[in-house]
Amino acid sequence: MKAIVYLGKASMELQDVPDPVPGECDVLLEVKACGICGSDMHGYHGHDPRRVPPMIMGHEAAGIVRGGRLDGQRVALNPFLSCGRCTNCVSGNPQLCESQQNIGLPPHDGAFAQLVAVPERNLEPIPDHLPFEAAALAEPLAVAVHAVNVGRRSFSGSFASAKLAVIGGGAIGLATALVLGTEGAREVLLVETNPARRDTAEAASGKIRAIAPDEEPDRGSYDLIFDAVGATATREMAFRMARRGGVIVHSGLLPGSAGVDVRALTLRELAFLGAYCYSVQDFRHAVYLLASGALGPLNWVETRALTDGSQAFADMDAGRVAAAKIVLTA
Repeated sequence: MKAIVYLGKASMELQDVPDPVPGECDVLLEVKACGICGSDMHGYHGHDPRRVPPMIMGHEAAGIVRGGRLDGQRVALNPFLSCGRCTNCVSGNPQLCESQQNIGLPPHDGAFAQLVAVPERNLEPIPDHLPFEAAALAEPLAVAVHAVNVGRRSFSGSFASAKLAVIGGGAIGLATALVLGTEGAREVLLVETNPARRDTAEAASGKIRAIAPDEEPDRGSYDLIFDAVGATATREMAFRMARRGGVIVHSGLLPGSAGVDVRALTLRELAFLGAYCYSVQDFRHAVYLLASGALGPLNWVETRALTDGSQAFADMDAGRVAAAKIVLTA
């Protein structure tokens, strides 16, 4: 089969590789679409010690099941692997499983390939009218759904009247803003450095107002802020924006902890919360939002052929991509 193989820092190559051999509880997924995640880009840059070359990355996938009880079924892949037995798993929080693994991280090859072996229980059926390139958005959208749910648990007000902000206009940030729109938000401020991505965000929904960081959002006035970047500068901005008693949800995965204002956390009684991955319910809700059309036209997604995947990584690295998400299709 054909697959994009990560060979080392900034090196991706389309190669012929052996077909995967499914394990006892696995089936083969014929991959029809797979999105490029920010974490894949971290690996591409050599910043993720978990991604050891040579390997096949990719976890935001959709396709057709080959084998097992779901043979022939159109599905989205939930790539998060949990033990299913620990306290967090049985209480509905598999994202907190101590034994967590992921498709696209060793020892599990990923979905930038024509075929990938996956556990059958991690496949979510999708309706016939949902295109594969849209279904491949279920994974990043589930991250956004979970982040919004985390924020809702600590923010008691109405989204319709709240001042809401998202920092970062990549796929997770834009998806978070769109999910807030489906939950009643009238306007979501989105802060993004890339002007093309700001235009993309505003075109995605009339409820999104996108600004550059140097426009500096109103200080001390936002009820609920989502940091979808997780850098020092974005954490500092989030703390400046939060009103007294406000909530900051941190879903970015960049390394480091600078920018957290502990004094403000105490004196202004802020809630600073982490949001990581998603539950099975979050993933299923993401599929529902995509299938129902609740997120609008999805005009923030660019599709390219799997055979052009290496160039897609290079273009993203060089900032030549206006879309919030590139999905590679078979």
